[in-house]
Amino acid sequence: MEENPVLIFDSGIGGLTVLREARVLMPERNFVYVADDAGFPYGSWNEPELKSRILALFEDLLARFKPVVVVIACNTAFTLAGAALRQTFPEMTFVGTVPAIKPAAERTRSGLVSVLATPGTVKRAYTRDLIESFASQCHVRLVGSQNLAAMAERYVRGDAIADEDVRREISECFLEKDGRKTDIVVLACTHYPFMANTFRRLAPWPVDWLDPAEAIARQARRLVPTVNHLKSGDMPDIAYFTSGETDFATRRLIQGFGLQV
Repeated sequence: MEENPVLIFDSGIGGLTVLREARVLMPERNFVYVADDAGFPYGSWNEPELKSRILALFEDLLARFKPVVVVIACNTAFTLAGAALRQTFPEMTFVGTVPAIKPAAERTRSGLVSVLATPGTVKRAYTRDLIESFASQCHVRLVGSQNLAAMAERYVRGDAIADEDVRREISECFLEKDGRKTDIVVLACTHYPFMANTFRRLAPWPVDWLDPAEAIARQARRLVPTVNHLKSGDMPDIAYFTSGETDFATRRLIQGFGLQV
């Protein structure tokens, strides 16, 4: 029996971190991974145009793939367009990605938390509201990196990234104040966990790097109806790139995740 797939959407390949977790929790489901590589990086768009683009894309994606649930594995896309997507497509269930500020506030011992994100996520009112609602007792530093998502895309495809370039992007996350130090950095972009080991190596002191992928996958699992059989072996999980083009390194990466382009 063929079940409707779970659709995971991201601006690039960062959402593969979410796909990896979701597959463990939903072995009975097929997955469609959509990368809007034609629009990547989202940080360089102005907001009204990007919002219109995302809504237009979903008009096509929902008709094409008929998913049971959509996971927006991209902080920028969801904090910008999540409400509009739910309003425009009320029959579809959307699982969003927002910066993990609430769990960071619950876990911090020093009270100093940093949120490493894209500039769009940093400036969004949605992010400020999360801080006000869940982390008003903490000192939360928002660090918007213009370059890190693109660096992570290159890194996971096998390119070498200079330590100094990475250090420059993450250095503002580390704050010392009144004898206390930042002890948690929220990774508020699904691309960033690919480089977590590099971040750990270059950090001036150990911190907890909070990866949202598992929490996103758990929320999707709660919303996807369970079926009592494993998925059919003759229905491959697929990857769909909006540019219609993938280079050799990307195809190799995608195949490594068991996806067919």
